[in-house]
Amino acid sequence: MKLLQVDSSVLGTNSVSRQLTAEITAQWRAAHAGTTVEYLDLAVDTPNHFSADALGIKAGLQAEPTEAQRRENTVSERLVSQFLAADVIVIGAPLYNFSVPTQLKAWIDRLAQAGRTFKYTEKGPVGLAAGKTVIVASTRGGMYSTSDAGNAMEHQESYLKAIFGFFGITDVRIVRAEGLAMGDAAKAAALAAARAEIPAATAQAANQDQAALAA
Repeated sequence: MKLLQVDSSVLGTNSVSRQLTAEITAQWRAAHAGTTVEYLDLAVDTPNHFSADALGIKAGLQAEPTEAQRRENTVSERLVSQFLAADVIVIGAPLYNFSVPTQLKAWIDRLAQAGRTFKYTEKGPVGLAAGKTVIVASTRGGMYSTSDAGNAMEHQESYLKAIFGFFGITDVRIVRAEGLAMGDAAKAAALAAARAEIPAATAQAANQDQAALAA
């Protein structure tokens, strides 16, 4: 089994999402002997934002791709191949300005490739990456899950569920720590609550894997 751990926070060792992805990965490995882990740090290895050059070869608008298009296509193919090879993807996704970090969005833009992670049919889009488990370490400075107003403002967890669902992934699990900027006591409580969710998140995914192997 292959696990891909993806971090996107720009806060380095001060990042709570990085703490949580490390703990999620460690608990997954403890529960699944033989799991291999690949690591991607999007704050360090950040793909360029999506551009006409990144789309160029895929769009097939010209007979001979430019050097820039070839270079960007190489990046896209490396990232989507790495993603498709993973059985489990653990993603650190802090809430920045009501959405995901720009680095994480740039990565997702490279994954969204017709013919690789989805396709269009006469009945609409069909995801091509089914059967994977995605575990999101969601971190937030404020409280968003406890009110309709907060839920309306967040485009982080909702976006990730939507895009991975579009790719055909229905097993998207959230380990959430929110209220991290609301004082030391609130931060400690948020971390404790998130850490308490990790065993259940990894155990449920493990049970699904066992069922799939038995089918």
